[in-house]
Amino acid sequence: MSEAVETSYGALKVMEEGEFAGWRFWEGDPYETRSGPFFYRREDDGSYVSAFRAEARHMNGGGFMHGGCMMTFADFALFAIATDVLEGDHAVTLNLAGDFLGPIASGALVEARGEVTRGGGKTIFVRGLVTGDGQPALSFTGIIRRLSKR
Repeated sequence: MSEAVETSYGALKVMEEGEFAGWRFWEGDPYETRSGPFFYRREDDGSYVSAFRAEARHMNGGGFMHGGCMMTFADFALFAIATDVLEGDHAVTLNLAGDFLGPIASGALVEARGEVTRGGGKTIFVRGLVTGDGQPALSFTGIIRRLSKR
């Protein structure tokens, strides 16, 4: 398993307390800190799961999670899902597409799981599903472009 340690925007840390104790997160990433924080961990089967707890600040005027928040989380999850394929390299999102499947309420546990459908080169293809309290909310696909070694 490859583990990225630091970037120019933050450091990979492990949460030490609370609901997400033992989960990894990017401390100091300006955007993710404001929009999340988002967390991820490796599952027993070797896959990765990303998660956060939905709060009132993530909701839209209708009282459900804003679609932009779901897409931001999906973008975070792309990189968590591709952790092993990226091998610590810098990368950027080339494409992110999603289909909204259902609402997420405040207080819900929001999770994302997925798989790399093609990787190993400079271009990595990922697909995944975001759920709220286990119910499908967003199906997404994304393309990541590997840039360089950290």
